[in-house]
Amino acid sequence: MSFFLIIFFLVYGAFHLYGFVKVKAAFKPGVLISVCLAAFMIIMVLAPVAIRLSERAGAEGFARFMSYVGYIWMGALLIFVCTNIVIDILRLILHGLAYVLGRDWSSLVSAHKCFLLVSLAVSLLVTAYGYYEAGRIRMERVVIRTDKIPANPGKLRIVQISDVHIGLIVGKERLEKIVEKIRKVGPDILVSSGDLVDGQLDSMEELSGLLRAIDPPLGKFAVTGNHEYYAGLPRAIRFTEKAGFKMLRCESVTIPGAITIVGVDDAMVRNSSQREGVAEIGLLGKGERKVFTLLLKHRPIVNEGSAGFFDLQLSGHTHKGQIFPFGLIARLFFPLFSGYYDLPGGSCLYVSRGAGTWGPPVRFLAPPEVTLIELVQ
Repeated sequence: MSFFLIIFFLVYGAFHLYGFVKVKAAFKPGVLISVCLAAFMIIMVLAPVAIRLSERAGAEGFARFMSYVGYIWMGALLIFVCTNIVIDILRLILHGLAYVLGRDWSSLVSAHKCFLLVSLAVSLLVTAYGYYEAGRIRMERVVIRTDKIPANPGKLRIVQISDVHIGLIVGKERLEKIVEKIRKVGPDILVSSGDLVDGQLDSMEELSGLLRAIDPPLGKFAVTGNHEYYAGLPRAIRFTEKAGFKMLRCESVTIPGAITIVGVDDAMVRNSSQREGVAEIGLLGKGERKVFTLLLKHRPIVNEGSAGFFDLQLSGHTHKGQIFPFGLIARLFFPLFSGYYDLPGGSCLYVSRGAGTWGPPVRFLAPPEVTLIELVQ
């Protein structure tokens, strides 16, 4: 965790430095404006720490205010940096072409102010659209044909929610939209594949009632994600159970005549409680292969020894990068990072983009989703 924070602040600080240099080169501000801009950027770099400390101290109003300011700024800055990197590459190409063709394009190549204004406009437009997109939750439908579902009724409907991140930004309004999506399809089973919560708010107890009101006939099941650990594992589990979910912590449950569901803790939680990574393979090996086996696992990682011992793995975690082009980076760490995948041994994997947001309340080319999985004979 500490290593991650060091890398995060180094990278985030470098992004701010890059932006500061760009503004200085384009507008050449005086000393006072430069100092004010630098101070603001330092505050924004430290904002995530201030938010977490304020939340833990019970200053929920200040923490929420800083979340919106700090995280919307974060999203806009990430888009600004990516846009400027593209512009810098184009400027290098223009410079090379001018040299090869013997032309004088120096005024175009060195038009710092013009390029900066373009990148600022793009950043603002993409951030505004991304904020809008983050609130438009889609219902994705996946149909899986199997002979392991009983002939009567011949269909099993499972709704997966993932990466909701209930906390300072994702609150009642977003949760009501998610609940409405779930109610419309009327699932037999509701599952959460981790990161349901991402905060320590007093109001979270009230929010659990929204999810508790959903009562599928075959039950609700959940596993931990890494953010349950960050938010405080005991409190996160208590919230999830109050919301009506049965927590599957390296355990399985069989619903007679329907399905076996296996749930494993996220690696972050497993490490903290000294649970063995082999628990997943051991649990799956005990199952009856004639019964459809659903594996709930937060991160979209398929263990070599597990493939073939489950029929479907439901995961999340990646958000599909949340803001393009960061999905390209997410794919480097998680090659199976979004959507449906066939696996060896007749198994398959579905990776949800998630219903909420982490950090910036912005999504670009990675819309939020609630997923309906229909198991059909």
